[in-house]
Amino acid sequence: MPYEALKDIEILFGLALVTVILFRRLNFPSIIGFLVTGVLAGPHSLAFITDTHQVEQMAEIGVVLLLFTIGIELSLKELMRIRHLVLWGGGLQVLVTIVAVAAVGAAFGFPLSQSLFFGFLVALSSTAILMKLLIDSGQADAPHGKMAMGILIFQDLCIVPLMLVTPLLAGGGNGLSNILVIGAKAAGVVLAAHYGARFLVPWIFKQVVRTRSRELFILTIIFIGLGTAWLTALAGLSLALGAFIAGLAISESEYSHQALSDIIPFREAFMSLFFISVGMLLDPAILVKYPLLIASLVAAILLIKALVTTGAAMALGVPMRIAVIAALSLAQIGEFSFVLSQAGVELGLLTPELYQIFLAASIATMGLTPLCLRFSGPVADSVVGLLPHRLTRGKGVLARSQKPIPMADHVVIVGYGVNGKNLARSLKNLGIRYVVIETNPFTVKKEGKKGQRILFGDASTPEVLEHAHIGTARALVVAISDAAASRRVAALGRHLNPALHIIVRTRYLLEVEPLYKLGANEVIPEEFETSVEILSRVLRNYMVPQADIEQCIAEVRKGGYDMLRSMSRRHSHAVGISGYLAGAEIATCRVAKGSQLEGQGLREGTIRSMSGATVLVIKRGDEIVPNPDPVWELQQDDLVLLLGTPEQLAVAGRLFESS
Repeated sequence: MPYEALKDIEILFGLALVTVILFRRLNFPSIIGFLVTGVLAGPHSLAFITDTHQVEQMAEIGVVLLLFTIGIELSLKELMRIRHLVLWGGGLQVLVTIVAVAAVGAAFGFPLSQSLFFGFLVALSSTAILMKLLIDSGQADAPHGKMAMGILIFQDLCIVPLMLVTPLLAGGGNGLSNILVIGAKAAGVVLAAHYGARFLVPWIFKQVVRTRSRELFILTIIFIGLGTAWLTALAGLSLALGAFIAGLAISESEYSHQALSDIIPFREAFMSLFFISVGMLLDPAILVKYPLLIASLVAAILLIKALVTTGAAMALGVPMRIAVIAALSLAQIGEFSFVLSQAGVELGLLTPELYQIFLAASIATMGLTPLCLRFSGPVADSVVGLLPHRLTRGKGVLARSQKPIPMADHVVIVGYGVNGKNLARSLKNLGIRYVVIETNPFTVKKEGKKGQRILFGDASTPEVLEHAHIGTARALVVAISDAAASRRVAALGRHLNPALHIIVRTRYLLEVEPLYKLGANEVIPEEFETSVEILSRVLRNYMVPQADIEQCIAEVRKGGYDMLRSMSRRHSHAVGISGYLAGAEIATCRVAKGSQLEGQGLREGTIRSMSGATVLVIKRGDEIVPNPDPVWELQQDDLVLLLGTPEQLAVAGRLFESS
């Protein structure tokens, strides 16, 4: 490599260190820092780099490696598992976005081919930025995270056909005959990759693994990825298509996980150069020349993508709240739109000035992604609150169990993931009645056909919980990955049934205390349980006797859960006592201002006569009075511990509410 090129890369990486650190402290993703690095170092600003050709060549390797890793991650089995979200959700989003943007472009006088190309550019979202943000915030497994992931997968699959169709929009080739030739070539490459994935790739890896050389293994991965990309380019197709197909071929082998972990550092390094090179292409003067136009374009992109994605998600039956959050998270322009836009400039679909305007608007939408994701929840809650519930609850295909069925003393399970399935299976085996609430309409339809007691809906809305007979339920188990939704469900469940025993599964210890404050009786943090399991396996590996292991685990559990129970007691939710009282429950109620009981003495017997519940304890400030005298007068904010049946406690709970 020439020394000049080495100097340029050193300058870029040194400047990137500073900018990325600054942007990370401001909670922006690293990619925004790389883009700003390119803007500053490019020939249009500080001109640290004047010849961008070498950087662009390495950036192209970054694109190839990105598609290669996407192919490895997208196993065919995983695609089949979420095919409804991928095909229908992603298909609707991409198609309708292209049509909507093309219509707007045509309305402003652009030719149809150019307007369609604008639609191509806007339809794609940033896999690199969004997946990083979702994983870092723990939202990848949340319903909106899964929805966004399904649409992103379809967008990634669309990259190759969009790149193949772009020359046709520019009038290149011979129309239909060219499409047939390209299709035949692509089919041939895919067919070769299929048989390569089944026979050649496993055989190559088997020979390499026998050498036990990590260096040779990494070299083989790069050889297969770049070699396939080069062969497809020789066949007249794109480098990106070859890299993607090579990744799919490796994804079906048993060595795919190791291959992915080994190639990711290379991908990250070259992808940083890709985003830097994009920033270098932007001329900041365009921001001064067309500030209103660029701002309007950014607003239009965010609005169109948010509306279209929300509509696509709701067309699948997804509740509006989840649809809005997913839509706002996908509202930016994707990294592959930059690749398409460069092809558009070469083919005459974009003028240099339009290209600069598009670059400025795209970088702005990427920079706004963290804010969109952060405020998506409150925005979704506001939108849902303004509309009737029948319009926001979703229209998924409901299971047969959704018909109103008399049910009491049952368990309401929110979420049908691994935890929800295991709990439902155990309750079924023990003959304990339960009902499941799930937001995925396809899961509801599939499990409903099997006879599962499952309802479709968002459990954070009172109508859905009431449909699950929350008022007569014994327990509510919240087993979802969305921390914000878990808090809403716990608070609503406590409000609708003061006697309800609420158990919440959460990811981290930091999420425990807020859940106790909102009414949860027990909170099970996965972080703590994982540490217990790790301890068990480490001790077993050192051949510690099983009795000693169990004693260690018991001590850890006692210390950990004593802490959690102290949180529960601090927030006045009774835990565990009701398990010893056959046919009875206990509940804690707070005397609200203006309630029927405020200012009343116990001797008047209102609680006992109107509900049948018995007063056990009264807590006023720091004073706790068990078995209080009849002369005791209830005041605002008194906490009263009641004993009774679930029905009695439900009636008593309403006496404590403000009239």
